[in-house]
Amino acid sequence: MTDVIVIGSGPAGYVAAIRCAQLGLETICIEKESSSDGKEVLGGTCLNVGCIPSKALLDSSHKFYAAKNHYQEHGISVTNLKLDLPKMMERKEGIVNKLTSGIQGLFKLNKVKSIQGTAKVVSANLVEVTNGDNKEIIEGKNIIIASGSRPIEIPSAKWDQNIVDSTGALEFDSVPKKLGVIGAGVIGLELGSVWARLGSEVTVIEAMEDFLFMADKQIARDVLKEFSNQGLNIKLGCNLTDAKSTAKKVNVTYQSSEGEQKDSFDKLIVAVGRRPNSEDIIGSELGIEIDEKGFIKVDDFCQTSVETIWAVGDVVRGPMLAHKGSEEGIMVAERIAGKKAQMEYELVPSVIYTHPEVAWVGKNEQELKEEGIDYKSGSFPFAASGRALAADDAVGFVKVLADKANDTILGVHAFGPAAAEIVQQGVIAMEFGSSAEDLGMTIFSHPTVSEALHEAAMSVNNQAIHIGNKRK
Repeated sequence: MTDVIVIGSGPAGYVAAIRCAQLGLETICIEKESSSDGKEVLGGTCLNVGCIPSKALLDSSHKFYAAKNHYQEHGISVTNLKLDLPKMMERKEGIVNKLTSGIQGLFKLNKVKSIQGTAKVVSANLVEVTNGDNKEIIEGKNIIIASGSRPIEIPSAKWDQNIVDSTGALEFDSVPKKLGVIGAGVIGLELGSVWARLGSEVTVIEAMEDFLFMADKQIARDVLKEFSNQGLNIKLGCNLTDAKSTAKKVNVTYQSSEGEQKDSFDKLIVAVGRRPNSEDIIGSELGIEIDEKGFIKVDDFCQTSVETIWAVGDVVRGPMLAHKGSEEGIMVAERIAGKKAQMEYELVPSVIYTHPEVAWVGKNEQELKEEGIDYKSGSFPFAASGRALAADDAVGFVKVLADKANDTILGVHAFGPAAAEIVQQGVIAMEFGSSAEDLGMTIFSHPTVSEALHEAAMSVNNQAIHIGNKRK
């Protein structure tokens, strides 16, 4: 009997497996995805068809867009600029292969055994693994389910050669002249940005009236304005009713406040969310609850109702974020090893890797108002940042929210250059219970875009130096 069986090798699963091994636990990781030669493909959605390849294309497309539209402002003239999409895709695949092979190396280094096949938990300590016609039973003292998630397909837009999910949107062999995107969430905005920069006329159709409802409203308002300026035609409060493919087009019908609307696109990306991969992974006789959305019910420590079975990552409650899943994997590994690990779910940061980036952690203003928390806020625009102006990247601002009674930081929000890195500094501060004054008294290097966080924290208490302060 092995100590731990991990089902899934995405960011939650492979991290859990490695941490278990580091703690001296004999560990097996089971992965169902395989290559053409039958070997398991490690890394899950994130490394193979999600976070990493999308960021590779976001970075490449931004460089192309900047060369085409902004280099002249720096005194750089680019003649005969040309897009080589196959080369761009080749670079993306190279990065993916480097990272997935890196996981294989880490498994070998840490003595994690990997098995290719589809897993099903059949008892508190047994997992059935199916690989083609072969089946085997593996016994483990503990089982960690990290089976991830998949894109949601909707009845009004069934996938085909022209209607694709997020994976298909990373594999276009040419730039669509007209591209439709269903869903203005993180995935829709990132993929829409990639192809808009490369020359597509992009229309984003979003059912909700509020843009980026999960973000701070002030941030969301500025993001919508900037993305519209970049060429994304974002239509809010519009419900898709039908999408039909012809040989070369997708004809779309949707309802808006003005009635039925029609449009046609060369390609249509459906990015309306993801669903947990929980079907047929747990035997019903175990009595482990799975809700109507497919999430496996767990406690605060990711333990199911069966003591030896745990679940982490996209398959359980909370945001479907790679870093959230990884930290859950570490927490579970350490708890299996007898340690008292726990997670602070209030401090899971969120990022949209567009340009400029959008990022936040903690509470936003609307949440604080709804919860009746008395707060104060401070903000600082990148237009007043010397480093941002020097980089010709001065759109957006940083906002810090703090408790009015004790100055404890309650939220950090950013829209602009290096927003993800700036918010990560806020995460560290909040992890240690810092006040806005603590951040304001911290020395930040000059010139850096991070100084915007410093000034925003000072602004909370009307002490900012490089912008005007509110006067009583």
